[in-house]
Amino acid sequence: MTEKKALTKRYEFVLLFDVENGNPNGDPDAGNMPRLDAETGCGLVTDVCLKRKVRNYIELAKGGEPSFEIYVKESAVLNNLNKEAFLNNPDIELKENKQDKMEAKKKSDQLTLTRWMCDKYYDIRTFGAVMTTGVNCGQVRGPVQFSFSKSIDPISPQEVTITRMSVTNEKDADKERTMGRKSIVPYGLYRMEGYVSAPLANQTNFSEEDLNELWIALVNMFDHDRSASRGKMAAQKLTVFEHATALGNAPAHKLFQLVKVSRKPDVDLARSFDDYEVVIGQAPSGVTIDEKL
Repeated sequence: MTEKKALTKRYEFVLLFDVENGNPNGDPDAGNMPRLDAETGCGLVTDVCLKRKVRNYIELAKGGEPSFEIYVKESAVLNNLNKEAFLNNPDIELKENKQDKMEAKKKSDQLTLTRWMCDKYYDIRTFGAVMTTGVNCGQVRGPVQFSFSKSIDPISPQEVTITRMSVTNEKDADKERTMGRKSIVPYGLYRMEGYVSAPLANQTNFSEEDLNELWIALVNMFDHDRSASRGKMAAQKLTVFEHATALGNAPAHKLFQLVKVSRKPDVDLARSFDDYEVVIGQAPSGVTIDEKL
């Protein structure tokens, strides 16, 4: 595989996305109702939810290209994927393990396996992975991390009754229709904050090309994730803070405070992104602001 140059700069970013008449992230512990902060009433979307969408977009856009395969995906048997690293590095001496378990004898060989996995799988290079589940390819911390997304205002989840004209079993054929329910948020604008670490990028070989694909995925991921349950979702604004150095030139929380989102004074109840005002402050020395969307 082609050797890539890892990142040499730190980044932070703020993504604003919204949902209209949909459920952005159901909570299985609450009957799949939209996730809520119980104290504030604001909506939540987990980091795992958005990482899934990034993975799906990369697989769709870059599928089949070397070094852009996806490790964590539906029905994947991770130990089988881990074994590929050993099969492609046949000179690695193995420890004496139980059946169906594999582990390199030398630490240097273990690092070789980990790097091979990083080079092949985009999501390992990006988010990291624990690859010690029996077939041991090590574990790495990813340079890219997402926070939980939180809605700017409290949301008002609703349960909508729906009907189905068909039936599942022949014994129910005389029934005219069946009833069901779906949960929606009439409207919510969510904010997600993220981090890109240059030192950790060096460990996984996360490159400038990989970073550019991440920005593209964040902007476009909702357009390829449509479903009846999620309603109308869209990325509305992506603001990136680029530092001049690997360690950074300003604290991340101070940079996040520069992006201020508020409901317009004449709007009592927000129902679109146009009902909000986004103001971005001036970046400190050594930091550049890039509005990707």
